[in-house]
Amino acid sequence: MAGLRRRGKNPHAEADQFRRRAVIGFAVVGACLVALAAWYFKLQVIDHDDYATRSEANRIRPRPVVPGRGTIYDRNGRLLAENVPAFRLDVTPDKVKDPAKLVADLGRIIALSPEDIERFEATRKTSRGFRPITLKLRVSEEEMARFAVDRWRYPGVELVPYLTRRYPYGDLFAHIVGYVGRVDEKDLEQLGEINSALTHIGKTGLERYYDEQLRGKIGYEKVETNVEGRALRVVGRVPAQAGTDLRLSVDATLQQAIVDAFGELEGSAIAVDPRTGEILAMVSLPSYDPNLFVNGISSKDFRILNENPSRPQFNRLVLGGVAPGSTLKPLIALAGLDSGKRRPEDTVVSTGMFYLPGTSRGWGDASRRGHGVTDLRKSISQSVNTYYYRLALDLGIAQFDEYMAHYGFGQPTGIDLRGEIGGILPSPQAKLKARRERWYPGDTVNAAIGQGDWKVTPLQLVRATAGLADGQLRRPHLVAQTRVGFDRPWEPVPQPPPVPISPNPANVEVVRQGMQDTMRPGGTGWRVALGAPYLMAGKTGTAQVISRRGTAAVDPRSLPMHLRHRSLFVGFAPADNPTIAIAIAVEGGGYGGSTAGPMARKIFDAYLLGKMPEKEGEEGVPSGTAPAIPPASPTPAPAQPTNANPSPGQVPSQVPSRSPAGRAVGVRGDGEGMGGGVHGVAAFVPFRSNMPAIVPVPTPTPTPLSHGDFLRSPQAEGLEAASASRRSA
Repeated sequence: MAGLRRRGKNPHAEADQFRRRAVIGFAVVGACLVALAAWYFKLQVIDHDDYATRSEANRIRPRPVVPGRGTIYDRNGRLLAENVPAFRLDVTPDKVKDPAKLVADLGRIIALSPEDIERFEATRKTSRGFRPITLKLRVSEEEMARFAVDRWRYPGVELVPYLTRRYPYGDLFAHIVGYVGRVDEKDLEQLGEINSALTHIGKTGLERYYDEQLRGKIGYEKVETNVEGRALRVVGRVPAQAGTDLRLSVDATLQQAIVDAFGELEGSAIAVDPRTGEILAMVSLPSYDPNLFVNGISSKDFRILNENPSRPQFNRLVLGGVAPGSTLKPLIALAGLDSGKRRPEDTVVSTGMFYLPGTSRGWGDASRRGHGVTDLRKSISQSVNTYYYRLALDLGIAQFDEYMAHYGFGQPTGIDLRGEIGGILPSPQAKLKARRERWYPGDTVNAAIGQGDWKVTPLQLVRATAGLADGQLRRPHLVAQTRVGFDRPWEPVPQPPPVPISPNPANVEVVRQGMQDTMRPGGTGWRVALGAPYLMAGKTGTAQVISRRGTAAVDPRSLPMHLRHRSLFVGFAPADNPTIAIAIAVEGGGYGGSTAGPMARKIFDAYLLGKMPEKEGEEGVPSGTAPAIPPASPTPAPAQPTNANPSPGQVPSQVPSRSPAGRAVGVRGDGEGMGGGVHGVAAFVPFRSNMPAIVPVPTPTPTPLSHGDFLRSPQAEGLEAASASRRSA
């Protein structure tokens, strides 16, 4: 077995192998130590700030601080939207073992509606567990007392103080101020992470338009907590920025006067200061109580509002389009003067009916016997349709639309409210798009009297009327001043520069004279101005809801309320120095001179004389008690025309009759008609008008009260009482 001899060990080779392994081992250990040291260096030095912040976050938690929402005032400093203290019930899901059982247990001591539970469950499924979720808003004092007794049984449930919105005047300003509502999932996506602590945002009206300014900027507190997450102390604070306060141009007294003037009728009305474009009052009736929506409206109340055929939530001022009827005639007359198609002395002969060549169906005048020789002023005062039929045809629809667009029709006015429509300006393009039909000359004739495809808003009407009163087209606006903080001064809101309504002021003056003649004997609104100590200018209007069939006239009183004519009125006062311009649209009111006109007189009296409209069965506020106009803008001296109005004893005022349903039905008395009757052909003849010039005679100005006296006046007290009754109801 010599081949199997054992080999001898090589000590030198084994030593070299050991040294190599030792070096490699020490190198690996050294590399690991270096890497560990580098990692510790990174943790302790490079990333120190980051991990220190994270460590602090386990002990310090930020708590959002929601600022108080900005308040809203009227022009006299009355609160229209305020914040009142309240408590809500918040639940933190990750601190609750069984949320369903918790809600059931809480329901025994706190009244929880099905809507509250449903909203809580929906929010819990989409939100992070460590964020509190509101289970109920506006917990009563009795419920808070019962919860305090058993507070220890409900970990993760807290009563959180906050400020909630309240609208003292209720439905009086619902369509202006709007309301705030609870934040939903869609709102959270738009608000982002920063504003996720908000519970309410503006939903409609000014609350929505100025929501970003009103809600301010959210701050936060650095709160030190224990291992259980309970707050121990506040170690830092980033203050919240309070919301911006708004001072409106509207007057609560005038607002109430317009509502009282409508009575049980429905429609809309708006009053502006033609010198500034400030909205003095705007009403859409019927209205609703915005307080119902603040903390979530009940299903019953929401169903009642939705099923109401009068649509109380529908804002007729910015969303409701109506045919303007004869209220456009002063503007069309101005377009004829500016275009050179007419002169003030030019006339037409009204025979009662107007026919286009080759047609058998005519277009009628207000008087079936005709108005005879008619110049521009007479065409406005007596609402002579034939004058405008011929004028619109001479202008042509293209030039007609150009002037109407300049007056603001067919486009939004730019008021600080969301959702305003532009209406419809009749044109071949609009008709082709809507009905795929070509334009005919008869369409131009219909457009000449505000019928056909016309759709205008009361805002557009009042803007154009204010332009006639002042000579300038201004942007109507609600917010006059703002302030950031209660200790800061009020700052005016800048407005775009006005645009002249006409390049020739003399043409505007002729149209004004025609509108003044409307309120004199012989005009369609002469009954409205009886006994007024100031000079009015206006134009009545009537818009058909349905057209007549064949040649037979339709008695509007035989129709259902929703199919009756709309009663319209536009005007301004005092005519020699206008301080107020109004536009009124009454649904189912009949004719403008018998329904909308008397309402305008009540509104003028309330603003200029401080005389509130009398309510049915109540005595009215005595004349001259307190002017609705603020002391900062005293009413200029009104004027009274000479031989303008007969005495009340000579011509009795017209009183609307009452329908079986209790609504006021307009009695025809404004001289406006919608067609049919005497046959004849109109002729165009130059003629020099012999109407005398208007020579106003000034009368003493009513003495305005100071702001303090105004708030103590019977007028203001009546307003506050009405507001209180609405709140209690």
